[in-house]
Amino acid sequence: MSKEKEYSNGEVTVVWKPEICIHSAICAKGLPKVFQPRERPWIKIDAASTQAIVEQVKACPSGALSYYMNDTEDKSSEALETKVEVLNNGPLLVYGTLKITHKDGSKEVKNKTTAFCRCGASNNKPYCDGTHVKNDFKG
Repeated sequence: MSKEKEYSNGEVTVVWKPEICIHSAICAKGLPKVFQPRERPWIKIDAASTQAIVEQVKACPSGALSYYMNDTEDKSSEALETKVEVLNNGPLLVYGTLKITHKDGSKEVKNKTTAFCRCGASNNKPYCDGTHVKNDFKG
């Protein structure tokens, strides 16, 4: 059962999937008035403009945060050009739509941003779960 939560300001709805959050805190550092992890509810959707919220959600490295515009029938975020970024001492970030085939043959589509483990210690391989921080991964 998904623990997905939605927060809307009427124009945009932010979707949070806590089970895939790697707690990078990029959201809280980028828009601290909106993303307040120690508060409940932790997303203060009215604390910034819709555009600022959308731009910050796009920076989420795990894809735990996504959004959709309330005035559109398509409730998926727009497709991104595929780009790859290696984070210093952190995961490999791939931006764009990916079709992933797992070692057991199961398939999955990932949209927006996907964080792949580089430290080898994730309990959610091939995806990053933030273990690199606990293990002081350098690379």
